[in-house]
Amino acid sequence: MTEKSSVFEQTYTNYLARVAELDFTRIVGRLGADMAGDELAIPFFGKPYRISQQGLSNASGSRPDFSVCVVLFKYLLLCPGYDPMQDDWVSFKDFKDAAPFAGAFINYTEAPLANHFAGDLARLEAAARALNGQPPTADFPYDLCVQFAALPKVPVLLLFNDADEEFAARCAVLFERRAEKYLDMECLAMVGTQLFERLKRAADKPA
Repeated sequence: MTEKSSVFEQTYTNYLARVAELDFTRIVGRLGADMAGDELAIPFFGKPYRISQQGLSNASGSRPDFSVCVVLFKYLLLCPGYDPMQDDWVSFKDFKDAAPFAGAFINYTEAPLANHFAGDLARLEAAARALNGQPPTADFPYDLCVQFAALPKVPVLLLFNDADEEFAARCAVLFERRAEKYLDMECLAMVGTQLFERLKRAADKPA
């Protein structure tokens, strides 16, 4: 555990050093973020986070989970120099560099979502509302269709069919095609895992 923590700490420090070289004022608009003094304020699944040359913190002032740190750091570091236009929805496996992570995306995002909420569509709907999920503008032939703002420029679409007499519950998590301009495939996979974990926590939270 100590060795793993050391690797995480070194990775965090390396990312922070690269982020410290950025001019936040030049990328804030392209990321849909805000300036708060010398910090960059970015929401992740509706929760506020702040990034400065000193570090990354959540609303309580603590460092967030390692995967959240990596996603937010990469979101800054990969900021494109223009606004990509490809807003059609695609599955994770459709991204050209997704192959090494496609199995993990199914195993840690889509399959757990389908299994955890099978037979309990109302509970998934309530959890989605708790995460500020909204109906997408397009129609999809699923029992539940919800769009989430993972990051200001990276929306996520959840499509869920509940189990019935013939089929098990099925879930698909889609991204806009331009998402690959803002995050690499490893980070998009992390976004999917974060979606499942946050929906599960919201659903399991006592009323």
